[in-house]
Amino acid sequence: MIILVVDFGSQTTHLISRRIKDFGVASEIVLPKDALANIKKYKPKGIILSGGPASVYAKNAPTINKDIFSVKLPMLDICYGLQLRSYLLGGKVISGRKEYGPARIKLTNKKSKILNKLPKEFTVWMSHGDAVLSMPKEFTVIGSTDNVLFAFVADEKNKHYGVQFHPEIEHTENGNQILDNFIEICGIKRQTQVLDPQGMIEEIQAKVGKAHVIGAISGGVDSTVAGTLVAKAIGNHFTPVFVNNGLMREDAEESVRSSFEPLGVKPIIVHVEKEMLTKLKGVTDSERKRKIIGAFYIEVFEREMSKLIKSSHDVKFLLQGTIFSDVIESKGSKLASKIKSHHNVGGLPKTMQLELLEPLRHLYKDEVRSLGKKLGLPDKAVMKQPFPGPGFAVRIRGEVTKLRLEQEKKADKIVMEELGKADWLKKVFISFPVMTGAFSTAVKGDGRFFGEVIALRVIESKDIMSTVWSRLEYDLLQTISSRIVNEVPDVSRVVYDITTKPPATMEWE
Repeated sequence: MIILVVDFGSQTTHLISRRIKDFGVASEIVLPKDALANIKKYKPKGIILSGGPASVYAKNAPTINKDIFSVKLPMLDICYGLQLRSYLLGGKVISGRKEYGPARIKLTNKKSKILNKLPKEFTVWMSHGDAVLSMPKEFTVIGSTDNVLFAFVADEKNKHYGVQFHPEIEHTENGNQILDNFIEICGIKRQTQVLDPQGMIEEIQAKVGKAHVIGAISGGVDSTVAGTLVAKAIGNHFTPVFVNNGLMREDAEESVRSSFEPLGVKPIIVHVEKEMLTKLKGVTDSERKRKIIGAFYIEVFEREMSKLIKSSHDVKFLLQGTIFSDVIESKGSKLASKIKSHHNVGGLPKTMQLELLEPLRHLYKDEVRSLGKKLGLPDKAVMKQPFPGPGFAVRIRGEVTKLRLEQEKKADKIVMEELGKADWLKKVFISFPVMTGAFSTAVKGDGRFFGEVIALRVIESKDIMSTVWSRLEYDLLQTISSRIVNEVPDVSRVVYDITTKPPATMEWE
């Protein structure tokens, strides 16, 4: 028994599927054009229409055969799905009514089964550019926000429901309860599903066979967990490679050694700091930076591959710690918008000589951490903050020079030290300074100078798909600001980024 998820290109379509899986229910993601055919194929117990980046009025906007709304199955329309139903069935949608981030919803009709166990008022997460002004006559409003009347609607007779917000996003309070209620309405029997490390190891063994795997290891959570899986699967047929391009934190190299040497696997450390800066010279566009770094990674790996082949190793696979949020933000589904290129999914040359091995590709960050613990990795390895593949390069707006890289590293060290002293590191998901490329006047030693502005970003999240900014104490913010301005050369001031995701991405670039 499954729930069919119709994908209109939302960044969180697969998160809907993941939430359903967490409740012990199978799901299948399908494209709108295939929805009716797949209802016959899978015989689902319910249907969810996802959100999406388009406007129903846009040229070539994704649509669906409206016969689907006559199917005798419970349905839940999310964001674009709700707008599309209204548009196709005689309701009204207004284009350009944008809303991103948190909003308070007030429930107006507690009799609906979809509202079971929900409080009268709670916070939901919005991310839409259009809004519904009227629904088909069968629907009644059961919840509204200050800006959106049709925030939560229901057609109780047909068991059809719609929300303008995103219940699948972590920061929607009671979002899981809404999905849980929908599953109950569908009448599906649940079956607990758990991560199976041994099954993943066996899959790797079956795919790789006797070939050799070279691994792109950064010292971060994702590549460490992925590398551990492969090391346990094929032992010394796996060679982890850490490219020290100067864009990573100082402890990354030691972290790689301590993670793999106990498993009997010796990592290769490659120093290419000067080459990396040379390739980035004069480059200011963030997408170009990401792709240059990604291409250089592959170039370095191909060098190492050639050396291994000469040593009689049969190298056929390149391991990467790609996780699902990387894939989604790099346009991982047909109708999705590309947010940014990732070095491990968006910058790979077509001429690459290796086949990719990505065992974590369908997992979210919290699932990767859980898997790491099941593999026996220590908390310091699986609970460390995520670090972007392109490293400090995407935390420096504009050109990455030796001087600006040194500034960023000093500021980053200060942030990590002070959050650690204040016992905040375990509370936040990620924290970092950004060299903004903006300049402002400052006064130091009774003299005026024009220095760069650093932005501080400290956020909380579980699966990266949504974030909120951390409410740090004022005294802690003051300490961090004072140290950065006094200890990092040519910095004029520090500002604190209090933007949620959405609308902002986690990183600045």
